[in-house]
Amino acid sequence: MRNAGFGALAGLAGGLVFGEVMVLIGFLPTVAAIVRTDSPVAGFAVHMLIAAVIGSIFGVLVARQRELLFWGLAYGVLWWFLGPLTLLPILLGRPVAWDVATAQALIPSLLGHLAYGAVTAAVLALLSRRERQLRPGLLVRASAAGLLAAAAVVGPGWNTLIVGVLVGASYAVVFGDPDEGTGPALIRGTAFGFAWWVLAAVTISPLLDGRGLAWAPAAVRAAVASLPGYLLLGAGTALLTCWLGGMSRAVFSDDLRHALEGRLADGRVISIWHGVIAGLTGGAIFTGVMVAVGFLPVVAALIGSQSAVVGIVIHLLISQVVGVTYAVFFRRRSFDAASGIGWGVSYGFLWWVLGNLTLLPLLLGTTRQWSAAALAVSFPSLVGHLAYGAVLGLVYQRLEERVSPWHLTRSEATAVRAAARHEQTLSAAPALWSLITCVALLIPVLVS
Repeated sequence: MRNAGFGALAGLAGGLVFGEVMVLIGFLPTVAAIVRTDSPVAGFAVHMLIAAVIGSIFGVLVARQRELLFWGLAYGVLWWFLGPLTLLPILLGRPVAWDVATAQALIPSLLGHLAYGAVTAAVLALLSRRERQLRPGLLVRASAAGLLAAAAVVGPGWNTLIVGVLVGASYAVVFGDPDEGTGPALIRGTAFGFAWWVLAAVTISPLLDGRGLAWAPAAVRAAVASLPGYLLLGAGTALLTCWLGGMSRAVFSDDLRHALEGRLADGRVISIWHGVIAGLTGGAIFTGVMVAVGFLPVVAALIGSQSAVVGIVIHLLISQVVGVTYAVFFRRRSFDAASGIGWGVSYGFLWWVLGNLTLLPLLLGTTRQWSAAALAVSFPSLVGHLAYGAVLGLVYQRLEERVSPWHLTRSEATAVRAAARHEQTLSAAPALWSLITCVALLIPVLVS
């Protein structure tokens, strides 16, 4: 009851923010139609009641979670699907609105649901007294990481550098110094970059330009050109923050036990081979998509060829390289099939942004393909990357599961894996997988 009560209060706070959005977009009469009226006042009352109810549900569901931001964002997207696209039409006697055109018209509602989820999560964290110690050194390190990532991803410029510093500083404030490896940090940063895109590019920038709350579908579609940059900025900030923290501990720490343990642990070479096999398997699945859309000659053009056979060879080599990086970054981070697929799909999405939209065009002598039109054309490649990531993560997890650490028996390794899986469910990892998958599924809605 305590968690439900806190959740209801947090939901009311999120509902107030979302309610302001609904007033601006004129959506309250539609909500009021649930109680057979078109009064905005009645619509606001119904909206706040719904906000409190689903907030109480959120409070119960995340009572044991240690991080709430990504759970809140994923919960907001979930209720956008369940609410205006599904339950609201049914309550109004209409069929469910599961087509792209209706979803695109409801983009302002989607952004409102994201705002509701973020505010609800933040208020619930405050009510639950979930304190986080912020060290000055971490703040400086994360700010420097954001600055470097912004300069590398977007290029020099005062606006870019200021955004980079803000992204890095907010990363430190929101997450502290999470004890995680490079791979999970990359995925966390990618999701954080999406949150910053909604906050900065879609919301704050139009307000500063005097355009008001530009959440109309056309305005959001125009802002999509900056989405890949924010995703890479978030990933780069998290990556550099993680690496700089590791370098700091290596240089200034006198306790060498963790470093020696990492060096003595066996299986690194075996892990790389697992990455090769998993990457090759995922690449073979991805090949079917590339053949269907005629993309192999584009890949072959990397070495000046137009042959589809050469394209297949280059594609499989790249698949193995990505598989090796996955093995390095996500070693001992997946403890069952679900976590393997979750990390793999998220990593595949990141490589769609980094590879297909960014590095591949640059290597072919053109510019980055970040426009809404380019993202729409690249959607088949996104599907292939998601399928590749799912196979990569699943196969790698199955291969890694067969090899126990040298100092553990099989039963001990199973117990350790079960404990680690339980700890992972209490972290933001499942919410990260869900949010990244939702972002990928929303691409057609954002760019159509």
